[in-house]
Amino acid sequence: MLEIKNLCYQVEGESGQELGILNDVSLSIADNKLVVITGPNGGGKTTLAKAIMGLVPPTAGSICWNGTDITHMSITQRAQLGVSYGFQQPPRFKGLRVKDLLALAAGSEKLTREEGCQYLTRVGLCAADYIDREVDASLSGGEVKRIEIATILARRSGLMIFDEPEAGIDLWSFARLTETFKAIHQRREATLLIISHQERIIDLADEIVMISDGKVAKQGPKDEIFPQILANTVAGCSYMSEGRN
Repeated sequence: MLEIKNLCYQVEGESGQELGILNDVSLSIADNKLVVITGPNGGGKTTLAKAIMGLVPPTAGSICWNGTDITHMSITQRAQLGVSYGFQQPPRFKGLRVKDLLALAAGSEKLTREEGCQYLTRVGLCAADYIDREVDASLSGGEVKRIEIATILARRSGLMIFDEPEAGIDLWSFARLTETFKAIHQRREATLLIISHQERIIDLADEIVMISDGKVAKQGPKDEIFPQILANTVAGCSYMSEGRN
């Protein structure tokens, strides 16, 4: 279980005043749930995800994963406990082949070619076409994102965080991406926390958390929260209009 209590993150503004990016955020997310965090741009969604992964240090509050306080742990320590993070723009590694990246993620030099191919197949890639390719600029945005998800699967992560996975990919790749998230969730092998504005990703959720002005504005089951989001969209709410196709 992921438990976040009274989490705050403040930065210093241009005139020296304290600006609250996260303001007393409290969440409890049960194991193996698919939770989508949505809300207006600049509301604090990405900062919350980065705080969970350890990419930004909270100024107050606590984060616990499976009963362990990880608030002040390093990124490496969190990864060792099964927390993984998928970036909006995954890094590329010229000279590093996909099979080597998967082996690094799995923490085993003995990852077999067959095992590597299985991870690629699970994210909708033809393993034979990708296993020996370099993770470089020759890959499209959708391809590199699915390879990144394959590495997270190879780590056997218990908590998978994805920051706007739909960003910068074409519609075909996006369709395959949603299929991948759905398949991972159906296996009930991990908790998925996805930052997204996309209606088709939101529709996959068990629960929806709406973050606005650094606070939890709404939280609840998809069937309860999603109709409210759609009603706001019809009424002209701008933050959802970007995410609909």
